[in-house]
Amino acid sequence: MRTHVGLMRGINVGGHNRLAMSDLREIVAGLGFSDVVTYIQSGNVVFSSVETDGTTLSTKLEQAIADRSSVRTGVVVLSRPRLRSVVADNPYPGETNPKFLHVVFHRDQISPATAETVTAAVRRARDRGSHDEATVIGRSLYLRTPDGLGRSVLAAELSRPPAATAIEAVNTMRNWATATRLMALLDD
Repeated sequence: MRTHVGLMRGINVGGHNRLAMSDLREIVAGLGFSDVVTYIQSGNVVFSSVETDGTTLSTKLEQAIADRSSVRTGVVVLSRPRLRSVVADNPYPGETNPKFLHVVFHRDQISPATAETVTAAVRRARDRGSHDEATVIGRSLYLRTPDGLGRSVLAAELSRPPAATAIEAVNTMRNWATATRLMALLDD
């Protein structure tokens, strides 16, 4: 049974940071991890490891990827229990379209100041007529974008200062379909 999921930031997006999933599997297996499986081309890998510290695993993966490829990426590693909590804590269970629900996974706890920055971005988006929503829970930022992420006023607000500056910590976003599929892969 797999124990962790590694989420790479910005892999194979827009022709940048190209990394074949077969290479990623080799890199992860080369670290001595087992049961290695990748999911889609955006840098998702599930694996087993006796190491339990997510930060240590993240650092090892970042370094190994940098050493074996031209890709420099941030990595967020979640344990099975942590990802299970993220899925269970979904504050928008009524959203039936997984393309409209995203989770931004942070390596570290989201600070109260960053949470307030997100709240301010939501207010600015609402003032512009947006129906987008955001909720911070622990190390995760949930985004509900009922008009789609590409047209999201909130996503635009979060991508520019001061919000972008406040949430620059190592993080990476996945849609709800990917998050739940990764949970299923951990449980396989």
